[in-house]
Parts: sequence; C-alpha cells; structure tokens
Amino acid sequence: MDAAKKIDAALYLIPVPLGENPLEQVLPSYNRSIVSSIKHFIVEDIRSARRFLKKTDSSIDIDTLTFFELNEHTDLTKITHILGPLEKGEPMGVISEAGCPAVADPGAAAVALAQKKNLPVVPLVGPSSIILSLMASGFNGQNFAFNGYLPVKPAERASKIRQLESRAYKENQTQIFIEAPYRNAKMLESLLSACRPDTKICVAVGITTEQEYIRTKTVAQWKKDKLPDFQKIPAIFLLYK
Repeated sequence: MDAAKKIDAALYLIPVPLGENPLEQVLPSYNRSIVSSIKHFIVEDIRSARRFLKKTDSSIDIDTLTFFELNEHTDLTKITHILGPLEKGEPMGVISEAGCPAVADPGAAAVALAQKKNLPVVPLVGPSSIILSLMASGFNGQNFAFNGYLPVKPAERASKIRQLESRAYKENQTQIFIEAPYRNAKMLESLLSACRPDTKICVAVGITTEQEYIRTKTVAQWKKDKLPDFQKIPAIFLLYK
C-alpha cells in the first residue's frame, strides 16, 4: 500500500516500539502505510506521539493532524465524542506510549467506546512485552494471566504474590505482572522473600532494546546469584511453579 492511500474507516490500534531500535526491526512496513493515511489520532501523550509519527514517516505534516489525548488523567465520562471523525467516515488511530494500545493502556477506553458504537476496530501487529516475555520464559503459554500492577504496600504486595503463587501451582497457570521501573528492584526482592525456594521467576527487562535481559531461575537460584541492575528500565515479571 502506498503512503497516504485511502484506507477503510476504522479505529486502528498502532503499536509503538519499546525502545529506540530502528522501526523496521519491530514493526511491519504495512503499519507505516496505515499511519501515513490517518489524520486523527487518540494518544496517551501528544508530544511522544508526534515524535513517533515523524519517525515512522518523515513526510507527514504533523501540523495537519488532530490529536485527542487519552491517559490516566482523562475523565472517561467526557470522551463520548472522541470518535467523532470515525463516526463521520474517517479512519482514526490509537497510539500508546510504548507497546500495544489498549493492553495495560488507557487506549482501552477508546476501543470499548468503538465496540459500543459498533464501529470497526483493527489491531495492527507490533511488540507486546507481555507476550514476548511469556514466549521467552519457558513457562506455560497455554494458561496464563496478566495481573497488571501489584499492590505497593509491602504487606499487601506479599499477600498478593503468595496468592498468585498458589494459583500457579493449583491451576498450572503462568502469572504475569508489571511494576513501575523505579520499583523493579523492590519487586524482585518481594518475590524472593514471599515465594517458595523452588518457585520459578522470570525477569524480562527492556525487551527488543539494547538493554534486553531475560532470565528464568528458581527463587533459590536468584538468591544465590547477583541480582540484575535494572532500575528505571521497563520490566515484566513472570511467576510459575
């Protein structure tokens, strides 16, 4: 498809690379043609979205585009008309800060609205750290659960970890969760403190970036080895029996 060629009116979910590697390493060229054909975007952050779009296609005239910001601070009761262009027959795109829109991402509200209004939704191929970490962990890929963020308070977090560990053993289910990058070390410490020695923990850091680090070890093995220095780098944690 040529750039700026007319595409079907739909809500296109546009993945964003997780790092600074060349786009062609993680995104298909088809995505570029879709991006170049859209004039209206729902984004988590306008500045980073503009930067991504310019990197995707340097010929895009950013000033001709319309941006609707949708993030954790948005009042979801006031987004009823956010899909206005799509309802008029124009394609729209959803852009997250990184990874796949609507997965652990505010963009899910726009997708839910589109489904409610019976408007077409088209997810595009791109990197999902949740799936990529599961692929590399060696854990059960047929039965898994993504649990988002765990509680911040130590006692509540330890209780939740033990609950997830119990599910892993009883249901043969891989447990996946994330943490704010500046709390990565604390999360790993909590896991090693709360879990059984033979429970397996996978830490997947900076997936698809130059800082990529993916290791699976038992709790006992993690305690014996030097822990990775991965503060301030996006990470996924996986727990399995």
